[in-house]
Amino acid sequence: MIVQPKPLVKTEPAPAAQISLQERRPRTLKHGDSFALFDRAGDLDGLPGSPEGLFHLDTRYLSQLGLRVNGQAPVLLGSAVSADNITLTCDLTNPEMPGDAGGPMPRGRLHLRRTKFVWNGACHERVALRNYGHHKRQVRLDFTFGADFADLFEVRGRNRPARGRSHQPVVGESQVTLCYTGLDSVTRSTTLTFAPAPALIGPDSASFLVELEAGQRCVLFLSVAVREATADAPADCSSMTADRAFHAALRTSRRASRQVAARAARVESSHEIFNEVLRRAAADLDMLLTDKPGGPYPYAGIPWFSTPFGRDALITAWQALWFDPAIARGVLHFLATTQAREEDPANDAEPGKILHEMRAGEMARLREVPYGRYYGSVDSTPLFVMLAGAYLDRSGDLETLRNLWPHIEAALGWIDASGDLDGDGFVEYQCRTPQGLVNQGWKDSGDSISHADGTLAEGAIALVEMQAYVYGAWQAAARIGRALGHAERADALEVRAARLREDFDAAFWDEQLGTYVLALDGAKRPCRVRSSNAGHALFAGIAKPERAARLVATLMDPASFSGWGIRTLAVGEVRYNPMSYHNGSVWPHDNALIAAGFSRYGYRAEAARVLEGMFTAAEHLELRRLPELFCGFPRRDGDGPTPYPVACAPQAWAAVTPLSLVASCLGMSFAPDIGCISFQRPALPPFLRTVTLRNLRLREASMDIGFLQVEDEVGMAVLAREGDIRATMTS
Repeated sequence: MIVQPKPLVKTEPAPAAQISLQERRPRTLKHGDSFALFDRAGDLDGLPGSPEGLFHLDTRYLSQLGLRVNGQAPVLLGSAVSADNITLTCDLTNPEMPGDAGGPMPRGRLHLRRTKFVWNGACHERVALRNYGHHKRQVRLDFTFGADFADLFEVRGRNRPARGRSHQPVVGESQVTLCYTGLDSVTRSTTLTFAPAPALIGPDSASFLVELEAGQRCVLFLSVAVREATADAPADCSSMTADRAFHAALRTSRRASRQVAARAARVESSHEIFNEVLRRAAADLDMLLTDKPGGPYPYAGIPWFSTPFGRDALITAWQALWFDPAIARGVLHFLATTQAREEDPANDAEPGKILHEMRAGEMARLREVPYGRYYGSVDSTPLFVMLAGAYLDRSGDLETLRNLWPHIEAALGWIDASGDLDGDGFVEYQCRTPQGLVNQGWKDSGDSISHADGTLAEGAIALVEMQAYVYGAWQAAARIGRALGHAERADALEVRAARLREDFDAAFWDEQLGTYVLALDGAKRPCRVRSSNAGHALFAGIAKPERAARLVATLMDPASFSGWGIRTLAVGEVRYNPMSYHNGSVWPHDNALIAAGFSRYGYRAEAARVLEGMFTAAEHLELRRLPELFCGFPRRDGDGPTPYPVACAPQAWAAVTPLSLVASCLGMSFAPDIGCISFQRPALPPFLRTVTLRNLRLREASMDIGFLQVEDEVGMAVLAREGDIRATMTS
């Protein structure tokens, strides 16, 4: 029963110092262009420097949300995100409280269960309250809330000289709307809707007084909807009540998740914890997928990168290609439509270049940051062509490739016209805007490219992996061109690729180091350091076969392989620091690409070692989730990997790493023209006795395939088949 409360007394959270994501261990939800970071009790603290909030299109629409019981913070019992990443459930109880008519209330008499999820620009919440005591109780539940409408870059620490204007809150019987008009003339609003209507509601709080008999339960609902409006596109406000919105949106979200799962292949194994890792990987990828007009597009990661990134999406789509090629199609379509068409130095844009990052917040619209459409990645463009070729190999979808061909030619034109800054045959980068990225490969921190003595590389820098990607792009474009009937163009591209392979080997191979150098600086001096970048030469196929054994041995040496994975920089290099972002840490996606290179050159046992390391890392991590990166300290028995304090989790290319590694270990390839899936000399790590691939699709057909490891041999059997499809294995 809901009755009138006594006057509300707000309880402010205690001030807290700025701390890392690892210390906070926030709970993450996402759908589409919205995501939320809650504390473990389901609150948002609203403090300066806090990353918590409900965000939409790079703006924080809700920065503070608190739930109090009789004016006190409830005691956290536990919280968890569901296995499918749809809901966050927080279990809470009352602290010891002064008495009411039923006498003093000991701790643990009330149970509160908060269930939250994000769907279509709204965060929905259900609060179920039950009295487990033996007396009737009057309980006051207070919600406090606030919205700072901070741009994501403000949340990350950027100072702004000026901000827009906040409006007076609009308070109704069961609803409060908070509004802000930015300097970009966009009005952003947050509408909180309660059900049933609170007994007391104001501009920053709502209060219920609940009367519960012993054993009785009541349920409250809160919907937080975000909107942005311009003169041409006014805000759309839903009239659905919070309880109806909760149930309708939850049904829709679960139905959509089932549809994605039905489309993709899945992996099962004899190891239950590994199965948990795989399920979390698939759920994280599903959560990060955002529907675009051309298909699903994986946003890079939460909280800082929940937006379209070119490189991240291209690599994620490549990793996911074997089990869900629709992602690659969606990524290729989106990046083709956003491909640069003209010169724009402020955004590092040049004709034919593929997007690096796209932002929609106030600061990006005002160009206070250059990331509205920013093209400052040197490798997105060749990776775009590589993915197009891999998509053709996987799907045989010539119609999509025919539509993409003009964009592929434009990307190849960028490599020729703008990529090679000094005409030496290698592609280099150099930042063109003071606000842009100094380093424009995947290791884009300012100190990531250096010489052996630790001095930073200067000038137009030619990265080792960039040349590998260009080689892969020319090879991919040749395959596509030949399939589309452009035989002469294909021949010319193959000749260029062969010449680049020879020039690359002469300039980048370092016999003394036993690896390819990290880069050439602007004076063509080699950066003679042992890095994980060299492994991408195996991934793209530019490495000569006679270099492979030595390169693999260098990458798997304890100086590089931590036991969890291959470090970005080897122990002993001057800039090695296991706690750095790019100079000694371990990145799961980097390891996935290197393992794919191992597999390509026949080193599947080494790929299996990488899979074992990554699995054991995930086994120790919360939610069995691989983060963006972790520290590069050596593996120790009984301990997990050391977390990196501000790593995004989930991160798309990290999430999909376990699934990519399985394919590398199995030596999987596709021949859609003859309806055949092949496995070459598969190898599995010792902890896996069986692996089963289910719903593995090729065109309109599908099959289930099982693998059994006995001693050092792996056998294969087709378990089910629908349509014209077959599988072969070479042992």
